[in-house]
Amino acid sequence: MKVCTKKLDLAMARKCLSSRELAKLTELGEATIGNLRGGKQEARTQTIGKIAKVLGVDVSEIIEQ
Repeated sequence: MKVCTKKLDLAMARKCLSSRELAKLTELGEATIGNLRGGKQEARTQTIGKIAKVLGVDVSEIIEQ
């Protein structure tokens, strides 16, 4: 799945989270979060689920349609 970087950034801003904080809360690597935000990497469904859960959004709100 491909993350929509703008939607991800908006969801992070709503929660006032930095990439580092998001990585810590999701138990993912900072490089993974950076690559997703930069559009350099597609994410596994589990990864998208973890991010959406921490951000308090539905998965559909942060993936490209």
